[in-house]
Amino acid sequence: MTNETMVTEFILKGFSDVPELRLISTIFFLFIYLFAFLGNISIIAAVTRDSRLHIPMYFFLKNLSFLDMCYTTVIVPKALINSLMGSEVISFWECMAQLFLFVMLCASECFLLTSMAYDRCLAIYKPLLYGVIMSRKLCTELVMVAWLSGAFYAIFHTINTFSLQFCGPNVIDHFFCDSSPIMRLSCSDSHTNEEIGFVVGGCTILGAFALTIISYVLIIATIAWTHSAGGRWKAFSTCSSHLTTIILFYVTGSIAYLRPTSHYFPLQGRLVSVFYSVVTPSLNPVVYCLRNTDMQAALKKLLVPSK
Repeated sequence: MTNETMVTEFILKGFSDVPELRLISTIFFLFIYLFAFLGNISIIAAVTRDSRLHIPMYFFLKNLSFLDMCYTTVIVPKALINSLMGSEVISFWECMAQLFLFVMLCASECFLLTSMAYDRCLAIYKPLLYGVIMSRKLCTELVMVAWLSGAFYAIFHTINTFSLQFCGPNVIDHFFCDSSPIMRLSCSDSHTNEEIGFVVGGCTILGAFALTIISYVLIIATIAWTHSAGGRWKAFSTCSSHLTTIILFYVTGSIAYLRPTSHYFPLQGRLVSVFYSVVTPSLNPVVYCLRNTDMQAALKKLLVPSK
């Protein structure tokens, strides 16, 4: 960090620049946040309580729900409080902490989705060895690697962003502290930092995505060689929810971050971030419960306990 940094606080623009829409947008995002929070915590509780779901697939799902719940909580409550109180100020260090936590949680989810793809690949490609390979110890190690990798990436990303000098404008054209709108406020040359962040971020996301694709190539090849139509459908149905989550995560994430900061447009950035950081985590509980009968039964047992 440099001692030449002069800005001590930033101002977040909030969900909308139009005053008449602020109340509506605040109510909308409060509803989405509560839906995402309650949906994800219900999955965590259901998986923890139902012994039938104490298998690797649901162990990873429980961790995915925890990540989703955390990174919406890092962003939305602060934005809601600012909107309701009419104060959109965030301190320099609070902004740095928010960026670090958000990047760590998103990157950890990226790596966790790769681990989940590996789990589904083993279950379909090597079903006889699945129980031996995918032990509780390995599942725990994969989750720990996801968290640690996310933390290391977040440290790099945060230092790369806040090592710049901020001595002039301090209005962040966003509803939370994200790297692209922050870098635009720097009064020093941010070109090198932008390029480094773009290259490292691109390699990280595309590397994890490539490993996920390899797992799904093996899954699809195995399903294609399955002679039974019922067997093919059963194999595909175990992966459909995870595949939907991957598509939602990578499509919105790539649009948001796989581009240089110089190509960042504030309105577009805010709209994409809404889907990436708020809407997608609220959809994941729906995706995993829509066609998963085991999850539906566990949630029903949790919410409507038998007498």
